[in-house]
Amino acid sequence: MSKHDEQLLEFESYARGNVSVESCMQHMAQRLHENTTRYNWVGFYLMEAPACDTLVLGPYVGSFTPTPRIPIDKGLCGAAATTGKTVVINNVAADSRYLGSDNVKSNIVVPITVKGRVMAELDVESYFADAFPPAEQKFLEACARLVERQMQRS
Repeated sequence: MSKHDEQLLEFESYARGNVSVESCMQHMAQRLHENTTRYNWVGFYLMEAPACDTLVLGPYVGSFTPTPRIPIDKGLCGAAATTGKTVVINNVAADSRYLGSDNVKSNIVVPITVKGRVMAELDVESYFADAFPPAEQKFLEACARLVERQMQRS
């Protein structure tokens, strides 16, 4: 069994314990950060209701202070929120939309949708270039789907 498969099983087991969505997100952020050296910041942004025009920082773990609020027309998080598609940038210096730390080289943002609307995002940043090849993207999208299912239940 691959490391990714093991982590997904752990996250599924944790989520089945009738924990809150926030607890599920915090656990996932913590474990992803602990278990993958190149995941230097792992967190979630939540869509602010009722306007749904701003992403607000949710549970996170990492080595820098993130942006607390992001309008959905700004940054890579905003791009993922408005398109509903995963945004992978393996060289953030080459993308003017990136808003974060100068130390970050790669960023992936995975939208989490509930009833067809983006309600949250999984955001992972790395101090290493090219940190998110297709296998990492697939894994992080599977993690986001677990949170999505947890949100649908609550």
